[in-house]
Amino acid sequence: MQARVSRKRKGYIEAKLVSILEKSPIETDSSCPHFGFCGGCTYQSLSYENELKLKENQVRELFEQEDLDFNFLGIEKSPVVNGYRNKMEYTFGDEKKDGPLALGLHRKGRFYEVVNVGNCNIVDSDFTKILADVLNYFQELNTTYYNKRSHTGFLRHLVVRKALSTGEILVNLVTSSQGELDKEGFLHRLNSLRVMGKITGILHTTNDSLSDVVKADKLELLYGKDYIVEEMLGLRFKISPFSFFQTNTFGAEKLYTMVREFAGDINDKVVFDLYSGTGTIAQIMAPVAKKVIGIEIVEEAVEKARENAKLNNLNNVEFIAGDVLKAVDDLKEKPDLIVIDPPRDGIHSKAINKIIDFNPKVFVYVSCNPITLVRDLKVFIERGYKIEKVKCMDQFPRTPHVESIILMTYCGSEEK
Repeated sequence: MQARVSRKRKGYIEAKLVSILEKSPIETDSSCPHFGFCGGCTYQSLSYENELKLKENQVRELFEQEDLDFNFLGIEKSPVVNGYRNKMEYTFGDEKKDGPLALGLHRKGRFYEVVNVGNCNIVDSDFTKILADVLNYFQELNTTYYNKRSHTGFLRHLVVRKALSTGEILVNLVTSSQGELDKEGFLHRLNSLRVMGKITGILHTTNDSLSDVVKADKLELLYGKDYIVEEMLGLRFKISPFSFFQTNTFGAEKLYTMVREFAGDINDKVVFDLYSGTGTIAQIMAPVAKKVIGIEIVEEAVEKARENAKLNNLNNVEFIAGDVLKAVDDLKEKPDLIVIDPPRDGIHSKAINKIIDFNPKVFVYVSCNPITLVRDLKVFIERGYKIEKVKCMDQFPRTPHVESIILMTYCGSEEK
C-alpha cells in the first residue's frame, strides 16, 4: 500500500490512500458492483466474520493502548447484514462533469461527483426501486441538479426512510427554490410504483443553504402523513423527516436490549437519558423505572419523543429540549442511573464533570466512536468509577463503524 501523509498529531498520523500494491489475504471479491467507487462502504470485500474480528480488535486495542482495565464481552453481530438500513440520503449530481443526471451517493474521496447506486446491497429493493424511478422521472423531464460549485440548479437530495417492522415508507424530495416541482406528476409517478412496503408519506423540502446538509427552509407535505411508525421491543415510535433514529432497526433492538441488561435492576429508580434523541432508550427504561428524564438538543426530536411517550402510554417520562452542557444545571432529581449516548464527538469537555457530579451508582455509556469513548472513560476513572464490562454491537455492517456499550459503577470513597 502507498499512502500520503495528510496530518501529523501527537500519538498518531493520518494518511490518504494512494494505491494498493497487494490485497490483504483476508480480502475477497466484493458482492457490490459499486464497491471502490461509492464512498458508502469500505468492508464490502471482507467476509462478515473477518469484518467482525476487525471491529472487535479495533475497540480492544484502543482500550489496551490507554491501559484501561476492562472485561471485554466481544462483539454481537447484526441480525441482518444485507438490506439492513432504514434510511438513505441520496444526492443528485453527475457521475462525471457534464454527464447525464445521476442520483446516488458521493464518489469515494470526491465532493462533487455522484455514483448511481442501483444495486446497493445494504438497502432492500424498495429503496432501489424508488431511487431508479425518481431518477428516470427527472431524466425524462431534463431537470437540472443543484451544482455545488455555481450554486445553481434545482434537484438536491432524495431521502427515503422505511420502517422495517411495519413497511411504511417516507419519501422526501429536497430541492432548491430555483425551479418548480410538478407535484401532481411527481405524486402520480411515485404512487404508481409497486413496492414491497407502502409509501405512506411524500414530502417536498426546499433548501437554499450553500452547505450540502439536508435541512429545510420550507417543508411541504404532498401526500399522506409526515412520519412513519417503527415498532421495537413492544413499543411504537413515530419517525419524522429530520428526527434521529438508529439506521439498523433490528440491530437497534439488540443494542437497546444490551443497554437494558447492563442497567440492571432499575425498579423504583430515577434514570437520566442524556443525548436522548427521539427518546428510544428512555422509553425502553420507563416501564420499570420510577422516572426517566431525557435531554436532547434537537427540538424536533424532543417533540417526537413526547409524542412517542404518549403513543406508548408512558407517563413517567420527561423530555427536555436543550444542550446537555446547560440543561443538566436545572435538574433537581438525583439519578440512580445515567445512560449516555453522545454524538461521535463524545461528551463535551465542560459537560462531562457536570454529569459525573450527579454521583449515580451506575453509568451506561453507549458510543459510536471508540476513540472519543476511551478519552471520556479516563475522566470517569479519575472520578472514581470502574469499568465493569464492555460489549460491542455491529450496527453498521460493511462499514468500519461499531457501537460500544460500557457499564461503569462507582468504587470511590464518596457515599452514593
